[in-house]
This record gives sequence, structure tokens and C-alpha cells, in this order.
Amino acid sequence: MSTPDFEDRPPDGARLTSYDERHLATYIRLLDADAEGADWREAARIIFGLDPNLELTRAKTVHDSHLARARWMTEVGYRHLLEPPTQ
Repeated sequence: MSTPDFEDRPPDGARLTSYDERHLATYIRLLDADAEGADWREAARIIFGLDPNLELTRAKTVHDSHLARARWMTEVGYRHLLEPPTQ
């Protein structure tokens, strides 16, 4: 499974974005890995294709910021998916 192009940090606003919509599967994969106790390095390698041995700081930033956004999605963001689309 390939990951759509990603930024080092996802958006952090209070509204769901098109970036979030494109990365829903990524967020779910991160949440699953976290729930299973997977090492963040392994998750960064598998989910984002980043090698923590070569890019430790970036891999950690990408992993942690996307995991935080995934958690936000489970607490707040999912509600936006239930709203009717605006035109």
C-alpha cells in the first residue's frame, strides 16, 4: 500500500482539510501501529517510507505530527466527515 505524498507536518487547524481526507488511511495505519505498540521507527519506515537511520529527526517529526493529527481525527475531526458537503 503506498502513502499519498505527505508533508513533514500535517495541517493543525480546527477543520478537516483535503490533506486529512487524502491521508485517512495513513492516520488509521498510524493509530493501529500505535495501539499494537509498534516502534515509531518501524512505523515511519513502513507507513512513510522514511529511514530513521538516515533521517532521524525528520522521520520522528513526520511520525509524531501525523500521529497527533490522527488522534485529533478520532476526537474531533471525524465529526467533519459527517457534515453535509458545502458548495
